[in-house]
Amino acid sequence: MSSRTSPVSRPVTIRRAVARDAKRLTRLVRGSGAYEGKYAAAVEGYRVGPDCIEAHRVFVAVGADEHGGRVLGFYSLVLAPPELELLFVADEAQGRGIGRLLVAHMRSEARAAGLDRVKVVSHLPAEDFYHRVGAVRTGTVLAYPPAVPWDRPEFEFRLSSA
Repeated sequence: MSSRTSPVSRPVTIRRAVARDAKRLTRLVRGSGAYEGKYAAAVEGYRVGPDCIEAHRVFVAVGADEHGGRVLGFYSLVLAPPELELLFVADEAQGRGIGRLLVAHMRSEARAAGLDRVKVVSHLPAEDFYHRVGAVRTGTVLAYPPAVPWDRPEFEFRLSSA
C-alpha cells in the first residue's frame, strides 16, 4: 500500500483549536511541501492568528498517542458565506487519512450549523484530493497576482441532512 493511501494507523483526535495553537498552525501552513517553489508566494507571510481561531470554526487533528498532542492537520470553516477556508495536513502525516478525517468532521460541523453546501477554492496540487473526498467542481477562480498568479479550481461540498 502506498504512503498516500494508507489508513490512519495511530489514534487521532479532532478538537477545537485554541489561541495557543495559532503559531503551530501558521508553521504548518508556511512549511507545507505543497507550497514550495512557484507556490511559495501564496503562503509567504501567511498567519493563522488567534483572531481567525476565535472568528471561525477551526479544528485541529492531533496525534492522541504523541507527547503533547502534536498537530497533524487542521481546517477552518467560515459560516458566512460558507467556505472551507483552510485545510492542511502536515507533510509527515500525509497518506494516513488525516485529510479525509478532517473533511468528514467539517461536513458534520457544517450540517450542525445548518449549512447545505460549503465552497472551497483548491490549491492546484490538492485538486485530486477534493475529488476523492466528494467535492464537486463548480468553476475556476481567476488569478490575482502577485499573491496568487495562477487560476484555481473551485469546488463545493453538497451536504445531506443526515
